[in-house]
Amino acid sequence: MTAAPPALPPLTDHAGATAHLSRDPVMAQVIALCGELTVLTPTPDPFGRLVRSVAGQQVSVKAAQAVYGRLETLLGTITPAALLGVTGDDLRGAGLSWAKVRTVQAAAVAAETGQIDFAHLAQQTDATVVAELVVLPGIGQWTAEMFLLFALARPDVFSYGDLALRQGVARLYPGEDWQAVTGHWAPYRSLASRYLWADNARLRAGGAPL
Repeated sequence: MTAAPPALPPLTDHAGATAHLSRDPVMAQVIALCGELTVLTPTPDPFGRLVRSVAGQQVSVKAAQAVYGRLETLLGTITPAALLGVTGDDLRGAGLSWAKVRTVQAAAVAAETGQIDFAHLAQQTDATVVAELVVLPGIGQWTAEMFLLFALARPDVFSYGDLALRQGVARLYPGEDWQAVTGHWAPYRSLASRYLWADNARLRAGGAPL
């Protein structure tokens, strides 16, 4: 039986990753326009980060921040025990939809029972982390991949289910096969994703397209 590959460490060498991505002349222009991005580090609170991700599903950043703030007011520190210590109505009153209430309660139960060991997810492979998370109601591939990228700071995540990323590839590489395009960015597709999002934000702010 072939052993699973080890989990990739967080991306800390932005200079090396940027140099690799800049071999692609289009991405090099995006990097030049968007500038240096902050280095992501793994969160010390993976459970809380997942709850934050759920709160942010399909709402604006501002709305997500407001909901998460109300959850912190309700619970104090957001832990599995704290979530299970309040009612669904309490969580609904903080701004979560009933679907999101079910998701965070299921995540809390999984953490409390040991079904998911959040403290050790950083040692798991990307595929294992995704497989453990998507069994929770309301956690799909996209949410699990965002968790890999932003909570665990994994270096090679590209979420093909993310509409903004797909649109960015289509806009910058018209007519090209998106899998071939993104394949050239490996093993630094997380940073490439962040540059595509940054370029999208630049355009929304009135910047000129490439």
